[in-house]
Formats: sequence, structure tokens, C-alpha cells
Amino acid sequence: MKLLVTGASGFVGGGVFRRARELGWDVRGIGRRSGTEPGYLSADLTQPLAIDFTPDVVVHAAARSSPWGARREFERQNVLATRRILDFCAQRGRPHLIYISTGAVLYRQQHQLNLDEQTPYPANPINEYARSKILAEQLIQTYSGPACILRPRAVFGPGDTVVFPRIIKALRRGKLPLLEADRPVIGDLVYSETLTDYIIRAIERRATGIYHVTNGEPIEIYQLLGKICDALGLPCPTRRVPVQRALAAAKWIERFYRCLPFLGEPPITQFGVSVFAWSKTFSMEKTRREFGEPLVGLEEGVRRFVAWQQTQHSR
Repeated sequence: MKLLVTGASGFVGGGVFRRARELGWDVRGIGRRSGTEPGYLSADLTQPLAIDFTPDVVVHAAARSSPWGARREFERQNVLATRRILDFCAQRGRPHLIYISTGAVLYRQQHQLNLDEQTPYPANPINEYARSKILAEQLIQTYSGPACILRPRAVFGPGDTVVFPRIIKALRRGKLPLLEADRPVIGDLVYSETLTDYIIRAIERRATGIYHVTNGEPIEIYQLLGKICDALGLPCPTRRVPVQRALAAAKWIERFYRCLPFLGEPPITQFGVSVFAWSKTFSMEKTRREFGEPLVGLEEGVRRFVAWQQTQHSR
């Protein structure tokens, strides 16, 4: 098996890169950061990709993954980079292409339950990240070779830099409110090792089409937070805030930060509010039918993640 993994210095791509090497595959990994692992190359995917390697499979996991940022940067790193990968694949005999997308491409500001692969895109994407991933998916769908789109939702685990670090930071500062939603908010997540395993299965089965990837165990979000708070000794949210008030505050804060981009990411975003305001669950029927059950259950994934967080905080 000759495999090329983009985003190999990142959370998801790095997991695939390491697992493929463990399997003894002939693998090359590409990332923005420098690295010394065998088979790893540093490259800017917004430029034409020129490497002396003809893969059987390409896993395109490289992306700008953040709830905040300028449209032009998301378009460069998520859309233009995907176009460059398609160009590379066309020059290398059209290998099997697996694109790591996100469940956020389907998000609306409302409760959404049991979303399946036939659910249409929203007219107005929830943020620039989701918008850029929709555009990238549409590019993948023009590929003349075999292609597969995997849509993980809320990837977490040791090494996570996107989902829980922001939440835990807010919890430590006592800045995370308890949103007064109209019903208990539930959501799907996927443990990082489970996602890596599903990607490997998609490679081995030469899968094509779109698949949702979660642990298939929806959980009440504040119940999950309570478990994490108890395990890490963090204060649980107690300050109650209506959803619409939180959204309005996030909207004004975002406007202010757009005027002063040097400030970086706002402390609260509309996307961040939406995570705690509306339920998001995804059908795993197709994925389970074709790939089988998740490798690591949600409860065990949370236990491993908490153990890793404890080691990080003790340093």
C-alpha cells in the first residue's frame, strides 16, 4: 500500500500517518510544520505539490480547523489546497482519494437530529470554516477518480487542539455559562482513535461516497461537561444565560474583533454558542453497515482523554 497523508503534522492526519506506518505501509506524510519522522515532508499545499511519489491512496486531512478566522485564509488553506491535491492526483493516475471533511457542513442554527448523508447543505453555512469545507467537498465531487468523503463530528482525544481545549480554558476561567436551551442539548462526538480506525477501514475497502463518522453514542452535552469537570477538578457552569442573549453578545463581540483582527480569536463566537444551544446528532447506519462498529467506545474515549488532560495540567 502506497499512501500519501496530508495534514500529517496535525491531530487527525497525524493519527493516520502513524497508524499507516505501524501497518507497514509505504507512507508519505505532508504537513506545514517541520518534522523528522521517516516519510514526513514539510510542504505548503497552497502551492503546486511536487514530490517524487505515486500513491495508491491519498488521505487529504490538511485543513484550517477553527471556529474563527478570515474568509480568505479558509479559502486558501481549505479550498485552494484541495484544488492542489486534485491536480496532484490527476498527474499521478487518479489514485483513491479520501477527503476528511466535517459534520459542520450541515449545521444550521436549530436542533438537528439523525442527520444522514442525504441531508442538503444549508443555504447559509454556520461559519467560514463550514463554508470552506462545503466548497472543498464540492471540488472533491468533481474528481474523476474514486473518492470518499468522511464527515467526523467533534473529534476529541489526546492531542486535541480544537474542540475541548477551548471549552476547558473557559471552564478554568469560570467563563462558560449554562445556556437556557428549550430542551436538553445532545450531541455526537468521535474519539480520535476511532476516527483513525474508520479512515483505515475506508482505505482498505476502497470506499467511495459520503460517510458520517461519530461514536454513534449521542450524549447530553452538559452531562459530559459535568463528568470532565469532576475528573479534572474544574468548576461546573452555574451562571444561566438565555440562548438568544448569548448569540447576540457573540455577534457583537465578533464584529468588534473583525475590526481589530490583531486581537485574534474572540472569547465567544456564535459557533461556540451553537454547540451548547442546539442538538446535533448524525446517523451512523451507513457507516456501521459498511465499516462496522466504532473501535473505542465513547465512555472509554472520555476516560483516556481525561487521563491525558490530567498529565498535561500536571506539567
